[in-house]
Amino acid sequence: MSEISSTPSPTSGSRLNEDDGANDLTDDLDLGFDGAENILRAWRRGMRPDADLTVSEWADAHRWLSSRASAEPGRYRTARTPYLRGIMDALSPKHPAQRISFMKAAQVGATEAGNNWIGFVIHHAPGPMLAVLPTVEMAKRSSRGRIDPLIEDSAALKERVQPARSRDAGNSMLSKEFPGGILVLTGANSATGLRSMPARYVFLDEVDAYPASADEEGDPVTLAEARTTTFSHRRKVFMVSTPTIRGLSRIEREFEASDQRRYFVPCPHCGHYQWLQFERLRWDKGQPDTAAYHCESCKAPIAEHHKTQMLERGEWRATATSADPHSIGFHISALYSPLGWKSWAQIAREWLAAQGSDEMLRAARNTLLGETWVEAGDAPEWQRLAERREAYAGAQIPVGGLFLTAGADVQKDRIEVDVWAWGRGQESWLVDHIVIPGGPDDPAAWDKLTALLGRTWVCANGAVMLIGKLAIDTGYESAAVYGWARAQGFDQVAPIKGLEGFNRATPVSGPTFVDATIGGKRLRRGARLWSVATATFKTETYRFLRLERPSDEDRARGLREAPGTVHLPDWIDTEWLKQLVAEQLVTVRNKRGYSHPEWQKMRERNEALDCRVYARAAAWIMGADRWDEATWRRLEDQAGVETPEPAVPDAVAGTETEPATPAPPKAGTPTTPRRKRRAYTPNFMRD
Repeated sequence: MSEISSTPSPTSGSRLNEDDGANDLTDDLDLGFDGAENILRAWRRGMRPDADLTVSEWADAHRWLSSRASAEPGRYRTARTPYLRGIMDALSPKHPAQRISFMKAAQVGATEAGNNWIGFVIHHAPGPMLAVLPTVEMAKRSSRGRIDPLIEDSAALKERVQPARSRDAGNSMLSKEFPGGILVLTGANSATGLRSMPARYVFLDEVDAYPASADEEGDPVTLAEARTTTFSHRRKVFMVSTPTIRGLSRIEREFEASDQRRYFVPCPHCGHYQWLQFERLRWDKGQPDTAAYHCESCKAPIAEHHKTQMLERGEWRATATSADPHSIGFHISALYSPLGWKSWAQIAREWLAAQGSDEMLRAARNTLLGETWVEAGDAPEWQRLAERREAYAGAQIPVGGLFLTAGADVQKDRIEVDVWAWGRGQESWLVDHIVIPGGPDDPAAWDKLTALLGRTWVCANGAVMLIGKLAIDTGYESAAVYGWARAQGFDQVAPIKGLEGFNRATPVSGPTFVDATIGGKRLRRGARLWSVATATFKTETYRFLRLERPSDEDRARGLREAPGTVHLPDWIDTEWLKQLVAEQLVTVRNKRGYSHPEWQKMRERNEALDCRVYARAAAWIMGADRWDEATWRRLEDQAGVETPEPAVPDAVAGTETEPATPAPPKAGTPTTPRRKRRAYTPNFMRD
């Protein structure tokens, strides 16, 4: 041992080239024990600096594809899918990007790019890594079908990851340890797996298939990204997915917030660089096999055999400016699939086969174009509504508004109220938008809401209107809402509860008596609750918002607004408009595979839509959907509106009475004869 310890240190040449026999220290040493040669070899390997490789260069040098996981087994070649080079290189440590999103069509090699990144990390940039798939079961399947072959078939990885043994916890199905780091696989449905450890690298695969919440603890993407906080600028987060539905797609949201890079390829005829768009793929009618891409510059058709050369010469170009300089995004469609994968003729054939079926069109748009699907029940764009705002000339309530209802949405720190005027044919006007600061625990907020019930709004003829019915949501702090409604009485206030689903016999049902004695008996003079099928009224609202408005020429010819037209004032702001169109009708499937439509939020705040639905429910509770002609004429007389139908018979017109005082007349009160109630007499007071 003393002889070995007195041996001079090896030269730098021997450290850098362990295969050079002239510099092999074993030739100069008299080894005194078995295994000394292995120790020295390991020492020299440790002293040798790592090659400065990018992820794509590492994949070309070390990655082998298994027949178990690839249709083209053998050495991995980035040249087969040149568009992946820029994406993989952005995952390299020396690239400044920290968040990389990839919105793509199906089967374009994205998952293999992620697996190459995993191999690179294990071999060249070790550290804690978290790979997240939609479910834990999918994570197990990926481990068996992709990660295990990745390690087994690549010698550089096999020597760093120990084979799985029953007694060795270092390599299990969902955990792979290697020198300097660990790879943990988990599902987005497992909050425990998402918060299990800090991670320098996070690979989020198929994020659009993630559940909305992981075990009701929050968004899985947010939970996973929180694991990288301590690694600051050294972190890498890679999000990959085929998109799903507009407004709900996580990957679309990430891509639109990035610099939106597209893969530009040159035209083989004129050399013009362009990114491939489906609209420029054309074929003869009924003959998808004639599909060819037409250059946007020279208009010449491009045969598909040019694609290989086009892809080789392609380059990624940013088409937008990212708010975060460390966030970049890529998009690719199936039009870029290399020869032998998805051909242009196949794309044309599948697109034609999808016509006539929303389900097939949705799948084609997602998997072929790598774009989101817009549901048929989609809300109109808020910009379009902004252009339709109008000034209410001369009065708070425009001509045609015959009675008022309001919808109140109780929040933690405020109560939002929208007041709507209603006319014939469910035509409506937004009259007022009030935000009362203070939540349900603030008595002053309830006092202001009470005062609102006595407030009046002026009609075009000078008459004043009270709120005929205010519907208030009981979803938040229901006890406080019941208490306030009970104090106001139920002639003007209607507590409501929203119900999901379309299969309802009526959009509003009730009321049910929710107050009870200690013994459990319902109190008929207690709080009463109305149940509202909110999905029905949301569908109706968006249908009305999409109605075309008559032009000035049409109005000059006497053309009236279509029944259901929604009028919005010029003073309403864009945030309110965005809230009004904050939801989208999507088709979802339950665990049994049955599909059903469901309204889902596209943004966090949707109070304007909720208040509109509540106000509409209040109009239904008042009976507006069931009023007879005489009631509508009475309301028109009160508001000074000329009846569009033929004149009222004298017998009906003669029933009007003059106001007893010179005060402004009250309008919006559809008075109808009421059956007198017999006074209730307790048993002990009866004869």
